[in-house]
Amino acid sequence: MNASSQDDEDSVSSRSSDRLKSRERAVRHRERLQRAKQYHSSSSATPNKGTAPAQQQRSSEDSSSHSARPRGSSHSGSAQPSRQTQMTTQQLARNSSSNSSAAQSPRKSSGAAQPKSSNSNVALSTTVSRDHQHTMKQQTSKSGPVLVSVESPLPPLVQRSLGDRSYDKRKNAALEIEQLVKSLNEAHNVPMIQSIISILAKDFCTSMNANYRKGGLIGIAATSIGLMGNTRSHLEGLLFPVLHCFDDPESRVRYYACESLYNIAKVARGSILRYFNQIFDGLTKLFADVDVDVKNGANLLDRLIKDIVTESESFHVEHFLPLLTTYIKRTNPYIRQLLVGWITVLDSVPDISMIDYLPDFLDGLFNMLSDSNREIRQAADSQLSDFLKEVRHSTVLEFGPLVSILVNQSLSKDRLNRLTAITWIQEIIHHPHSGGDALLPHHADVLGAILYCISDSEEQISLVAERTNADLLSLVRDTRGDFRLSPLLSTLTDKFMTKDDVATKMASLRWINMLMEKRRGDMTEFVPQLMPVLLKTLSDASDTVVLFTLQVLARISLGDGGVGLEDDNVALEDPTNEGGLLKGTKDERHFRLVVNSVLGLFSSDRILLENRGSLVVRKLCVLLDSESVYILIAQVLSASCDASEEGAVSESVEKGPSKDQVDSVDRISFSVEFVSTMVQTLNLILLTANELHGLRFLLSNALGRKSGDYTSAGRRTKTDDPARVFETLFRCWCHSPVATFSLCLLARAYGIAFALVKKEVF
Repeated sequence: MNASSQDDEDSVSSRSSDRLKSRERAVRHRERLQRAKQYHSSSSATPNKGTAPAQQQRSSEDSSSHSARPRGSSHSGSAQPSRQTQMTTQQLARNSSSNSSAAQSPRKSSGAAQPKSSNSNVALSTTVSRDHQHTMKQQTSKSGPVLVSVESPLPPLVQRSLGDRSYDKRKNAALEIEQLVKSLNEAHNVPMIQSIISILAKDFCTSMNANYRKGGLIGIAATSIGLMGNTRSHLEGLLFPVLHCFDDPESRVRYYACESLYNIAKVARGSILRYFNQIFDGLTKLFADVDVDVKNGANLLDRLIKDIVTESESFHVEHFLPLLTTYIKRTNPYIRQLLVGWITVLDSVPDISMIDYLPDFLDGLFNMLSDSNREIRQAADSQLSDFLKEVRHSTVLEFGPLVSILVNQSLSKDRLNRLTAITWIQEIIHHPHSGGDALLPHHADVLGAILYCISDSEEQISLVAERTNADLLSLVRDTRGDFRLSPLLSTLTDKFMTKDDVATKMASLRWINMLMEKRRGDMTEFVPQLMPVLLKTLSDASDTVVLFTLQVLARISLGDGGVGLEDDNVALEDPTNEGGLLKGTKDERHFRLVVNSVLGLFSSDRILLENRGSLVVRKLCVLLDSESVYILIAQVLSASCDASEEGAVSESVEKGPSKDQVDSVDRISFSVEFVSTMVQTLNLILLTANELHGLRFLLSNALGRKSGDYTSAGRRTKTDDPARVFETLFRCWCHSPVATFSLCLLARAYGIAFALVKKEVF
């Protein structure tokens, strides 16, 4: 019995000693970690310096497996994960006390049979166990029965698992972090929560190891879930490490960052709007990512952020606009898809009026119309159509920035851009406020865009441009506001009168004609600027352009009381009305300027005289009156010959006479040869053209009746003495004997005709 009892006591003592040694190693390792991390705790013991490095590493793993277990789990004996038992801090304290008493019992009974080293180890283990028990009791009294490492808020085993290459281990570690953060949040332990976030951000998310970065992102997401309603207080620490990982070179890390931000946003909801610009900047990076998984994750995140914005009342669109303006210039199709989606969503929010900020992003939205991606083009076109409907009903609209954008887009090489831009311009012209002072400073720019599109090769664009031009012309004609003429005339002359297409030239001529009618007094100073352009247009290949140019020249010849035609085509279709379709008193100065300029053009361009001379003279007679036109031409040519005889012959200039020459016909000089050719042309027109029927009737009776008794086609003549008409023409016609003879026959001056034949005059 004694021997058996002694063996039993020895066996119990041996097992107790083994357990104490294991606990002693754990205590030494814990103290080592305390010194390494510079923590100060109540328990202190000198580690065994003779322990081998390999043994220390194993001890570290064992200690980690004990200290890193979450609440309610620990390893018994060895560090095998499969053998786990539920243990609270109170049970751990009772086990430590029982182990201490079991270690003292064999020492009393066996005496020298137990080594001295065992006694010292048992004593050390008992002391440390008591200190550990005291520390755990303090933690238990403060935050409940949760086993947390005294060195770090995150247990070492959790940290190791969080950086493991296995996704399952990282996920399990994240779940433990979530439970830990929940407990700390319930205990209002803010410093410990901040410490956990700091460890995840600094030690994991910025690690050189990709697995650690992945684990850090999962851990941050778990932390945000654990915080639940208290996420707002720690949002900055949670967000920025995740946003930093959007630039990570590893695609999986970027995906985990997207997933982490999704979880944070889902918990925080409207609180993240404080950092909306930073989040949107990150979204643009994710949308432009080359990895498909990252893009898919970005789409999910984008939908969530849109939902948060639409349901929130604290979103400030004015803070977002600078970022939108910056990114709207990007050509990446995925970024464009993101932007047009956000513009559409923001425009649908009732409390946000995107039309007020339209100039900030309209140009970029127009540029999307030329994107190679059909979906982007359709989305941009649809949104522009919606904005156009809002523009029609907008009471406050800044025309300046909009006009500048639309004018530039109307010059685009892409068909859809030009068509959409000219359609917008047409709607702006029809806007209720466009007839006021708002659009007046921009008439020239709008006109330039319209004239450019009128000659477009696309029929649809040219038709819309023609309607828009007619609308703008009517708007300017009816406006009572004052507007500058020089920008309009510069647009008409410098940029578009030199184009070859008929549509642009006709539109420009209509504008000049309207301005001469509406602002005759102000247009006077611009007549010298217009004359060279109009004279050049007389050489155009299109008869329609030439005829309308003559109408503008006739308009210049009239004074302030001139009344225009209601239909521009009347002047081109009624050659029998020689009384002058443009009614009004002639401005003698400008009338002479027109005649001198036309004669100067004929003098320098004989081919034009041969091809278009008859047309020009006949239409001027229709638009004004044949009598006035012929008398003034005859006076100019006669004065020119008189000046030539005095040796003051000057060369003709294509651009017409100068201002000084306009004031006095005596200074206009042409060669005798040109005068003779011109007289022959005028004489042929006089004898044959329908437009000169009234003048022929006047001349046929000019020498047979008294002054004032003659009417031309049922109207009284314009001169005081019809005989003076014959006299004026005769002096000029003398430069061509044949023309003079025919004029005498027409005027029934047979005596003079007979004398000419017999050469009595010559």
